[in-house]
Amino acid sequence: MRETLREPALDFAERPSRISGGFDTRIFAFRLSGAPPAFAGSLILRLLDRHHDPARAMRERATQNALVELGYPAPGVLFAGIDAAPLGGAFLIMERLAGKPLPEVRLLGMARVVADLQARLHDLDADAFLRRLARDDLAPQSFTFDAHLEQLANRVERFSLAGLAPGIEWLRQRQPTPGGRGAVCHGDFHPYNILMAADRVTGVLDWPHAVVADPEFDVATTLVILKLVPMEVSDLSAPFRWLANAARPLLVAAYLRGYRHRRELDRGKVAYYEAAACMKVLVRAGELRLAPTAAGAPNALFASTFTERALGHFRGLTGITPVLPAATPSVA
Repeated sequence: MRETLREPALDFAERPSRISGGFDTRIFAFRLSGAPPAFAGSLILRLLDRHHDPARAMRERATQNALVELGYPAPGVLFAGIDAAPLGGAFLIMERLAGKPLPEVRLLGMARVVADLQARLHDLDADAFLRRLARDDLAPQSFTFDAHLEQLANRVERFSLAGLAPGIEWLRQRQPTPGGRGAVCHGDFHPYNILMAADRVTGVLDWPHAVVADPEFDVATTLVILKLVPMEVSDLSAPFRWLANAARPLLVAAYLRGYRHRRELDRGKVAYYEAAACMKVLVRAGELRLAPTAAGAPNALFASTFTERALGHFRGLTGITPVLPAATPSVA
């Protein structure tokens, strides 16, 4: 950073310290001394695992900065590095937003916050978003559901996940015809990606999966998370985890009711995109079960019952039973 910012006296006011968050990245907080004004506040280092395409860092930077320009509460990215040599992976340096994850601040009324904030995202001008990305030489075609589905298919082929191929074919054959203007979609919109402080939302985090697609794509992804992710992988205390599990159907219903109050939803599309969201989970689980052949490291989420729940939900939606490779001892 001394070299990049041309500030030879640049140093740490607070050295990087690991903070929680990030299923496939490592997150550090730090502060600088002798830095230009833009870098003078509290900062976040988001370090990608080495197996990630370094271009992901540039994609995240462009996405988040486009959203900031459109007035949406995302953290602005100050710097993105694609050279993995210094830190072991590509990385982003961004402003640190105040607050804690939504479930740690508010359980009562959480569904309304999620629904309102997601509907607000879908109300953004998607064309303006894509024009901003084009300024960073990012092709609009790479921010489509078509590109997302093709990436899943390529990963199934690359890792020889033959048991998932029928599911991919089902998704290809039944892909909905796009209707109307696409919406800016987060692709992983859930309560733990929302920060809140002093009873107000301060930001939405984690944007590598952003696309412009049917809003039902985003809603379905959120539904799969709310319905299927085990509370055991959360940071909530045991009593709150029990309460959250018991209230899960109410949370899902309140979220859908809140979203429909703001925007209409096509039920058929929601069901299709729920199947697509489950397939994304299964592809990642398949890659991790092939460790150490598969890139990346296992994590608690995919070693939990989440994978089996996603498999069952996909089967219920499609009538197809995907088959995953057996888990190795290091992942089981």
